[in-house]
Amino acid sequence: MLCNVSLQVLPGVPEEQLYQVVGQVIELIQESGVKYVVGPMETTMEGELHQLLGIVEKAQEVCFKNGAARVVSVVKIDCKAGGVTIDEKIKKYR
Repeated sequence: MLCNVSLQVLPGVPEEQLYQVVGQVIELIQESGVKYVVGPMETTMEGELHQLLGIVEKAQEVCFKNGAARVVSVVKIDCKAGGVTIDEKIKKYR
């Protein structure tokens, strides 16, 4: 069943390194092959819940490998019977 998971990572790094670390997380999402949309505050992914939660876990590791002493993440999950897609939510606005 397709779900949407939105992820916002707030790595504990100096401000001048923030975008570089967030960029590494977005690269991880890109390389995973899931459908995703980058927004100004979070990235929304589409796929099977277990796969998306695995990406969330790996995102934490990416932050630590890039020097974060601490990582705060905000995760939103949207699942419904029969699945839910990014397109059905935003097609009216695109």
